Amino acid sequence: MNAIEINKQPVELYKILKFEGLVGTGGEAKMVIDEGLVKVNGAIELRRRNKIKHDDVIEFMETQYKIVFNNKA
Repeated sequence: MNAIEINKQPVELYKILKFEGLVGTGGEAKMVIDEGLVKVNGAIELRRRNKIKHDDVIEFMETQYKIVFNNKA
């Protein structure tokens, strides 16, 4: 499982996909969420602005990413 480090929480789901380079643009991030291609904590997530926080697990394209909060950044 890969880790995604965030320095503030919560962060909207589509922003994580975009800023981590999992998709090319914010529009593409919203599209893959709308199409049901993203899971959060094992469930399909259709809310683009779902608030993601420490210890959440995002799954996209058969890869899992654990969210890790770094309050020192």
